[in-house]
Amino acid sequence: MPSSTPVNRRALFRMGAGIGLGLAAAPLLAACGDGGTTAKAEAKSASLLPDTAIRNIGLKPDLAGTAAGVPQGFFSYPAKPLRATKGAPLKGAEPVSATMETFSPPPPSRGRNAAWQAIEELLGGQVNITAVPADDYGTKFSTMVASDSLPDLFMYPEVGGVDNKAAFLRAKCADLTPYLAGDKVKDYPNLAAIPKGAWQSAIFGGKLYGIPIARTGTGGAGFYRHDLFEEIGITSLDQITGLDRFVEVCKELTRPKKDQYAIIAGVTNVLAMSAGAPYAWRMDPRTGKFTTDLETPEFRQAVETARSLYKAGCYYPGTLQMSGAQKAQYTDMFKNGKGAYVYDGMPTYLAPGVGYIAAMKAIDKKYDPRPFVPFGSSPVAWMDNVKLENTYVKNASGERVRQVLALADFAASPFGSEEYTLINYGVEGKDFTRDAKGNPALTKQGTQDVTVPWKFISSAVPAVFSADSQDGVRHVHEAFTKMIPIMEQDPTLQYSSPTWDSKGYGSLYTFKQDALKDVISGRKPMSAYDRLVKDYLAKGGEQARGEFEEAAQKGKK
Repeated sequence: MPSSTPVNRRALFRMGAGIGLGLAAAPLLAACGDGGTTAKAEAKSASLLPDTAIRNIGLKPDLAGTAAGVPQGFFSYPAKPLRATKGAPLKGAEPVSATMETFSPPPPSRGRNAAWQAIEELLGGQVNITAVPADDYGTKFSTMVASDSLPDLFMYPEVGGVDNKAAFLRAKCADLTPYLAGDKVKDYPNLAAIPKGAWQSAIFGGKLYGIPIARTGTGGAGFYRHDLFEEIGITSLDQITGLDRFVEVCKELTRPKKDQYAIIAGVTNVLAMSAGAPYAWRMDPRTGKFTTDLETPEFRQAVETARSLYKAGCYYPGTLQMSGAQKAQYTDMFKNGKGAYVYDGMPTYLAPGVGYIAAMKAIDKKYDPRPFVPFGSSPVAWMDNVKLENTYVKNASGERVRQVLALADFAASPFGSEEYTLINYGVEGKDFTRDAKGNPALTKQGTQDVTVPWKFISSAVPAVFSADSQDGVRHVHEAFTKMIPIMEQDPTLQYSSPTWDSKGYGSLYTFKQDALKDVISGRKPMSAYDRLVKDYLAKGGEQARGEFEEAAQKGKK
């Protein structure tokens, strides 16, 4: 399963860079004839969304996907990859420039990169792609905007880019509505496989602008040691009937003398999902009224439960205070057997070599990590992993826009296609060989060649695949099969709030997380929760609420 990043990590990045980027870009927007830099609340019309269709290029999955969003599962890689695009999409086109972030070391240049050369041969044209380290991408984007040097295609920063995003897009980016809305997307069948929820995030100012790097809708609910749960008689998570029972289970799993605890770092999110709390906001469809997660009794109950677990000593000492920047440290503690549960994003589970399956089996074969799912009588799954981000096309002629969209359609080719194989594994015989089971195994050259961030140009929902573990593929597919049907729609995808766009996963998120840690750890009494809610609303939550409700009212007209 291709790697991705949970929303918590993206929010962490926004803390340090979001404000500076907005200030850097503001003068440009005013100079581009925006007519003002005040962003507006808006309802996102469903008529702008592309018609979504399941993509089938002729490969039969081992585990079927669903139209609702459960990804397909594959136990092995196709022996003969099939084409997912036609002809040479960029034949006769001028070179396309693209700037994307990357989480990998710098890739070899085109002349030394067999995969890059083969991709361009299939495309029939040249793509000058610039890979920027994720930590530096916000600064790079700010520089491109300030200097008016945007490439043909670029990824919007995960850390947040400009204060008035709608105005920036209107001034500098191509309106994709005439090319992708409704059945127009049929010209780009791989893009048509991107779910509507991901496309909602690409609507600004009454137009469709972005191309999503889609993910699985929900990032999951963390991971647990099935072998440890089994030791205390929990053979199925269905046996955990509510939050009280979960507390009992955690107490049984906490064994300080063995240096083993129930929880590593945090458990509030899965408690909130299990209680039925919303992800950030809840909207009443009858009245259009918005309620923050903190204001709901379900979220408060989750915090009270987390507090009781901390008081009972169920958290590994010192890990509650760890931030997203220390994720590698606390997830390694789980992998090394220090805990029974850890909250992390689903995409990390099957990552080759470093994922939970591979890493933990290498430490101790009896370790049996599996995806956790919300429990109880009325759980929900959070819609917190709809997309990694969006990419945008610079203003250009209709012909140029169609060429760039053809490149995006190529990049979104599904698992098992020739295009996907080149992007993820490179050229057979040079970048990868086949193992005994016929699965691709990267060579030394391949590990370098495939770091060109083609897959961050666009993506439909990734398939679930592992060359190492059929059981792992089954576990992930089973978890999604349970979670997708109970996934609660995120109302912020349907309506836009400028305040939420700039603060929701930046300053507000930071404030909330820090304050919750004080309450859960007992440094402050539970009564401090009420002050947290008031301060959260005063710092921007109430303003965001008003904007969302304004947008909802506009949507009714």
